[in-house]
Amino acid sequence: MRSLDNNTFIIEKLLDITGKEVMYFQQSKIRVINSDIDIEWIEALDQNPQHSEMLDAFVARFSRLQDTIGDKLLPAILKLNLEPVGSQLDNLFRAEKLGWIDSADQWIELRGLRNSLIHEYMTASENLLSALKKVILMGDMLIKTQNLLENNYKNKSN
Repeated sequence: MRSLDNNTFIIEKLLDITGKEVMYFQQSKIRVINSDIDIEWIEALDQNPQHSEMLDAFVARFSRLQDTIGDKLLPAILKLNLEPVGSQLDNLFRAEKLGWIDSADQWIELRGLRNSLIHEYMTASENLLSALKKVILMGDMLIKTQNLLENNYKNKSN
């Protein structure tokens, strides 16, 4: 029983953390959307430290939220539900089957976009812009997942 109590403690901390990460991600997302980012904006990042810092914050917050949910919160919630915990890919497919995420394939696509945002940042403006626009469109999937996992925990703990 001690293991379950420890897992409950971990889940509560992770829900607190991801709740804050959701808030910060949403703030950064709004700032990015309001900046009307285009290719010229991206190519001028070297000359505009405020834009560069805003983009860095957005990418970091998106990445952190996805990592915390996928690497920590999802396995803990699976364990709480007495579901098997496996590789991240296995966990995503199980979460899809349980209705906690809409699509494991979309989650995997978001992971690829995360990598593009990080690795294309300094080299390919067009790829960066494309990845950024997709994350803006698809990023709410992370927020929805966090909400669904939180609701699952609350239902289990009542």
